Amino acid sequence: MNAPGQTDNESELEFTGERFTPECVREIFHEHFHRYAWARGLVDGLDVLDCACGEGYGSCILADAARSVHGVDIDATTVEHARKRYPAEGLEFTRASALELPFDDDHFDAVVSFETLEHLAEHDALMTEFRRVLRPEGFVLISSPDKKTYTDDTGFENEFHVRELYRDQFEDLLARHFPNFSLFGQKLMFNSALWRLDGRSGPAECLTSDAGGPVSKGPAPAPAPLYFVAMAAADGVELPEAAALSLFDDRAESVYRHYNDEVRNHIRAGHLLAERDAEIERLKSALDDRPDQRRTSPWQRLRQWLAARR
Repeated sequence: MNAPGQTDNESELEFTGERFTPECVREIFHEHFHRYAWARGLVDGLDVLDCACGEGYGSCILADAARSVHGVDIDATTVEHARKRYPAEGLEFTRASALELPFDDDHFDAVVSFETLEHLAEHDALMTEFRRVLRPEGFVLISSPDKKTYTDDTGFENEFHVRELYRDQFEDLLARHFPNFSLFGQKLMFNSALWRLDGRSGPAECLTSDAGGPVSKGPAPAPAPLYFVAMAAADGVELPEAAALSLFDDRAESVYRHYNDEVRNHIRAGHLLAERDAEIERLKSALDDRPDQRRTSPWQRLRQWLAARR
């Protein structure tokens, strides 16, 4: 089986902007992989539904820990791709609508559905279906972009999003169907990380520098999240223990490396512009120093040159 992000060209699914594929790099890669890597640590030994699984990379990540994973997507081509690319014991893919799941009641221990909600208008129907296939003691992991930071603050509109939610709307939706929930925020940020090298654990802290002001300390990053990730269950159901702060990176440091490449390109471009400006000034000075050129304007010299070419 090809591991996510390590594939041959024949197994790649075309990226259209609607579904993430592992061939995407940097920011979008970190956002999508982090969610599934985080969920993997919460579904150990469980029967899991990955609803709107898309290309299948996330189902594959979950299957590394879960007892079984069933990925569902509405697109037939995508499902067939997932079956061929990620064949593994305990991992299945089925074509179906998220609003009409082909499973019996109380079928799964956990439902994972990342970046699905905003692609549908029938939010309550979706949550009702999740509740139906979920075992009474089960839980859901669901993510959705924050309409304020994702759309309002940026002015960007995703053509594939049907209905985005603000935080209070998302919390109201969860409360109607899964009253016991914890809400997490996610955003790719530029941070300096400092960690113990002796293998011992300890508390986490987030330090934030205000422009021209003091450094503040808190239990969570200061910037507003771009995405919400919820862990939710029915009343009285104990939610799995999750880290208060989760970090994700890749060994190649692709985002940071790209940033450094762009800085170098910017510096190089600045040097080239400075050299060009210096050369223009030198040529202008040389031209102005020629006696035969000072008496005529540039337009006159151009007309003289054109006349000579006839």
